[in-house]
Amino acid sequence: MALVELIMPKMGESIMEATILSWLKKPGDKIEQDESVLEVATDKVDTEVPSTHAGVLKEILAEKGAVVPVGKPIAILLTEETVPAIEETPTPVTPSKVEVKVTPQPANGNGSHTVTVDFKSASRFYSPLVKSIAKEEKIALVELEAIPGTGSEGRVTKKDLMGYLQNRKLGQSVSNTSITPLVPASVSAGDEIVQMDRMRKMIAERMVDSKRISPHVTSFVEADVTNIVFWRNKMKHEFQKREGDSLTFTPVFIEAIIQAIKDFPMINIQVDGDKIIKKKDINIGMAVALPSGNLIVPVIKQADQFNITGLAKAVNDLAKRARENKLKPDELSGGTYTLTNVGSFGNVMGTPIIMQPQVGIMAVGAIQKKPAVIETPYGDAIAIRHKVFLSHSYDHRVVDGALGGSFVRRVADYLEKFDITRSI
Repeated sequence: MALVELIMPKMGESIMEATILSWLKKPGDKIEQDESVLEVATDKVDTEVPSTHAGVLKEILAEKGAVVPVGKPIAILLTEETVPAIEETPTPVTPSKVEVKVTPQPANGNGSHTVTVDFKSASRFYSPLVKSIAKEEKIALVELEAIPGTGSEGRVTKKDLMGYLQNRKLGQSVSNTSITPLVPASVSAGDEIVQMDRMRKMIAERMVDSKRISPHVTSFVEADVTNIVFWRNKMKHEFQKREGDSLTFTPVFIEAIIQAIKDFPMINIQVDGDKIIKKKDINIGMAVALPSGNLIVPVIKQADQFNITGLAKAVNDLAKRARENKLKPDELSGGTYTLTNVGSFGNVMGTPIIMQPQVGIMAVGAIQKKPAVIETPYGDAIAIRHKVFLSHSYDHRVVDGALGGSFVRRVADYLEKFDITRSI
């Protein structure tokens, strides 16, 4: 018999820690290899962690709600394998109070004092790493509490804190007087109070952060997609028979966006402080509505390497697994541009919010039949055409109206010039 540590696994290149949501097993339970032992949440997705060995769960080292870095032990298994036994060491206790030496800025520039930061009075959880950085950078609790968090349940991550410190050095610190108190909601008799779930809280935080970070501008273009509608009606049965899958309009929209990005590569960028990062890969995020009513955005990596068939299969696969809660954390990160379909809700247009740190997102509305003037060899005529509105929201810090408007117009051009004779 041997004791084996169950380690918090690496769940994606950008995932450094995870929050334990629940344990599916309890001490004394037998566990098969690859059997799910617990459920964890990252900043990207909820997922189950399988056991690396068969045996008995001897001890749980991290309780529900704990935030555990990747690579750290979370449980001890008793197995029959011959492996080196682990040494039992006491779990370090994170102090609830830390001494922070703060250097104020009086008129004469002299003087300093020590402030005790009592994290027991904090309104949210702070990891030991964030506490350590706060101590080193002399950030008081009231200042820390004002920093918007992008982590699970609004937690402040290292990235949030470092970004805040960078802005503070540029003279953009958050002062106490800049925090506007919220007007409390009124509750009347008969009103129902519904607690937000973890994902809704995360979405709320990210949307508020995006509007705070990026000055949003939205440009609209109406595109004639009659050729695409006729082509899809002609090809969808063949595609279903050959691939066993449905052919939607989404891969066609994604293909047009990819083509336009190649024409306007400054849409495929990210902002890091005062630097612009031009992304080499074109990774397209696609918003998917979940049965819970929440929204999730899986990403097609290197989408420009797919043909229309490959895009169609990737779209269907990610959408299906998103609704079944089977996405991997890495499939929710790395996007460089996002598409959302407000037409699926019967809307004709929208003003979507940018997925940070991207600088653009496009919403496609419902495809509608409309009378339109068309040019013929015999003069203008009125005909029934299929039209759709494209709504392009972009970050006005780095994307001006000329670029943002030209980009969405180019997407419409590619849609309108779609080759109805192409095969799939």
